[in-house]
Amino acid sequence: MIDRLTRNPWLFAGAFVLSALLGAALFAGGQRLAGGGADKTKIEQVVRNYLLEHPEILPEAMEKLQEKEYAKAIAPNRKAIETPYPGAEWGNAKGDVTVVAFLDYACGYCRASLPALAQLVKNDPKVRIVYREFPVLGDNSVLAARWALAAAEQGKFKPFHEALYAGGQVSEASIAAAAATAGLDLNRARQALNAPRVETELATNHRLAQSVGGTGTPVWVIGDKVIPGYVEYSVLEAAVKKARARS
Repeated sequence: MIDRLTRNPWLFAGAFVLSALLGAALFAGGQRLAGGGADKTKIEQVVRNYLLEHPEILPEAMEKLQEKEYAKAIAPNRKAIETPYPGAEWGNAKGDVTVVAFLDYACGYCRASLPALAQLVKNDPKVRIVYREFPVLGDNSVLAARWALAAAEQGKFKPFHEALYAGGQVSEASIAAAAATAGLDLNRARQALNAPRVETELATNHRLAQSVGGTGTPVWVIGDKVIPGYVEYSVLEAAVKKARARS
């Protein structure tokens, strides 16, 4: 929970605000129960002791606040977030739950999360994965993202995606190797790299990621939930189940 808050400063600040609101609410409740004439210092001590004895209140309340804030951020952009660049998707195209992955090919946490994503697709035939290129780690990341979109246009996103992540550190050489492994038409791909549609997609992905508080990679959007950073299978599975239950 703390890690998620530090990755989202507005939520981190919200934790302090929420703490103050809870304290104020408990203080007001104490005054009402005491008929309004209780000693302020004694009520403050009661409130303090209660919060210390029940610290689970704060993370539970923050979780609810987080869900509400993320849901508000996702709602106006849901269609755009869940609509892939043609070819940049995996799993069941008509699945009942969409997992959106904002990724950077130079991101170690993205690479480390891939086995969990593969396990999710294997275990859940109703899930759909939408990949959003979100290059934030330098020029090679941007170049790799452009090639990935060019591969998607040729119906070869997944083999390129897997080959590039398997190739280790992102470089012009590793990108070229991944393109060869995926069997891309290189001339056609090079024509797409700086095409307006690719420029628009990259700009859109940055805007969408930022709209849900994403500043680094990976960022996962599942239903009304946003999960920043590395994820294990159990986290993805739980988020998908929750999204499915609400649909």
